[in-house]
Amino acid sequence: MHSTLEITLILLVAAVLGVVAFRMLKQPPMLGYLTVGVLIGPHALGLASESTATSTLSEFGVVFLMFSIGLEFSLPKLKSMRRNVFGLGMAQVVVTIAVIMAGSGVLAWLLPNYFSHSWSASFALGSALAMSSTAIVLKLLTERLELESEHGRRITAILLFQDLAVVPLLILIPALARPGADLLTDLGLAAAKAVFVLVLLLSFGQTLLRRWFRIVVQRRSQELFMLNLLLVTLGAAWITEMAGLSLALGAFIAGMLISETEFRLQVEEDIKPFRDVLLGLFFISVGMMLDMRLVFDNLLLVLAL
Repeated sequence: MHSTLEITLILLVAAVLGVVAFRMLKQPPMLGYLTVGVLIGPHALGLASESTATSTLSEFGVVFLMFSIGLEFSLPKLKSMRRNVFGLGMAQVVVTIAVIMAGSGVLAWLLPNYFSHSWSASFALGSALAMSSTAIVLKLLTERLELESEHGRRITAILLFQDLAVVPLLILIPALARPGADLLTDLGLAAAKAVFVLVLLLSFGQTLLRRWFRIVVQRRSQELFMLNLLLVTLGAAWITEMAGLSLALGAFIAGMLISETEFRLQVEEDIKPFRDVLLGLFFISVGMMLDMRLVFDNLLLVLAL
């Protein structure tokens, strides 16, 4: 049993070695984090194990990444992207689910001895494969300086829609296993709650944030400014999580609202250390969850998927 300090030291040493090695190989640092996560995880060398504290800190890394991404956007820019968000984003999710469901049916018909067809299971699989890792994709776009490119904006729009689509999917998939579940009522309540929270944040959030930040800045305390920044970021993430949405979406909205204030540049500089360190921890924790024996035991299925 490792103490918290020992686990922290192991994670830091692994992070440093992984980033140095992959930088020398001219590869993204993210791959270094994932690789050392696999190596030190419980399914390999067993030097570190997953814990609640590690998982919580790693989630904060995604929150701060999405907050900093939000600082690159603004409300007018988001409005101009609505066609991509609700057009391209919806098309990506719907088409992926439809293709997986159709492919599952064809495989079950061609190879009945190997595949059994269940439309609910096919829908669940399609829903999982329709989702992407917002943290990984946006981190790569940021490293390549492609976030503001045309394809970068479209990818971001699709990821935003996926964050919204998680809500109905998390209601639909468990409901499929419960005959007689009041699906329409559950979906309606979830949609109403999500819309209310988003409208509230987007309509009144910027005015409140600008006034509050001015009050904080007048106190002339860097410590107070940082505490306020952490409060706003994590508070917005908590609000959207309570509404059934993702933590990342709330942090993105908070960053987007601050981007139109005069405090954007200072906020961007102050958030970087938290974002980069905690995001590295997030990628290590993802690597720690990967059981390579399971991958190799099902290699053909993994490659096919």
